[in-house]
Amino acid sequence: MTALAPTLQAFFTDRLIRERDASPQTIAAYRDAWRLLLGFAATTSGRAPSRLDIDDIGADVVIKFLDHLEHDRRNGIRTRNARLAAIHSLFRYAALRHPEHAATIQRVLAISPKRYDRTLITFLTTTETEALLAAPDPNTWTGRRDSALFTLAVQTGLRISELIGINPSDLHLAAGAHVRCHGKGRKERITPLTASTVAAITAWLHERTGQPDDPVFATRPGRRLSRDAIEHRLNIHTTVAALQCPTLATKHVTCHVLRHTAAMRLLEAGVDTTVIALWLGHEQVDTTAIYLHADLGIKERALARTTQPGATPGRYRPPDQLLAFLETL
Repeated sequence: MTALAPTLQAFFTDRLIRERDASPQTIAAYRDAWRLLLGFAATTSGRAPSRLDIDDIGADVVIKFLDHLEHDRRNGIRTRNARLAAIHSLFRYAALRHPEHAATIQRVLAISPKRYDRTLITFLTTTETEALLAAPDPNTWTGRRDSALFTLAVQTGLRISELIGINPSDLHLAAGAHVRCHGKGRKERITPLTASTVAAITAWLHERTGQPDDPVFATRPGRRLSRDAIEHRLNIHTTVAALQCPTLATKHVTCHVLRHTAAMRLLEAGVDTTVIALWLGHEQVDTTAIYLHADLGIKERALARTTQPGATPGRYRPPDQLLAFLETL
């Protein structure tokens, strides 16, 4: 047997599971990265994955694999970098155990992440949010479930994994209503609920079938909704809502966009970014700065405070309709 197979097995069982007690999400991400890499290397070399050695996964193979992800599988730069991080993690583990492959390992570890452009976040306006939440059909079981699900998502900004994991015991709907969730990085937090969200969740819990330990948002057979299922339902409702609110057709609406929407609503209400970071479960407060960049209103208010003496604050507006037409040319 080659050195790669037992090293890969020990990396997952000893390093990730036993030593680091990694979360299921981390293990799944690393697993998928190596499953894709081994499949790619097996195809290009003509050998079965179990017969590949560490030297068969050299820097040239890894670089070709990363390009394959980006160009053939249409993955984004962030996904490419995440796959590379999983590859680096195993090679660092292998470095102390297989010094005979040190040259190959060092060349792979020398591959740097790819830089990418940081664009402004996408979020929904109040009109778009109202149209989306009104889209689910209240006459169907799935429509009422989706209405409660996306109402909770827009108000709390929970991640899709956090929404999937909610059980009835995580909801407190009496005085001081809130939802408890286990977030990224194994951090537990509670998020307050508004009266309208409490009403939507209460109505759904009265209709929901199943045992108390079953997920709040489930399929008809009672299984937890998957990520793909939630995104698929959101896409359906966005298409319906776009008929009433055409601007939705220009946006790629995902569950993370609903999370951004919740953050922007807090920011527009004057909530401090430190509180928003705690609300969203960010590891660092600096992460919340992306919402400051996206809020044009904050920048306009800052501009108004720095207006030169004697200047009229605000945006330029043509004094006449004819001049306004010429300005558009």
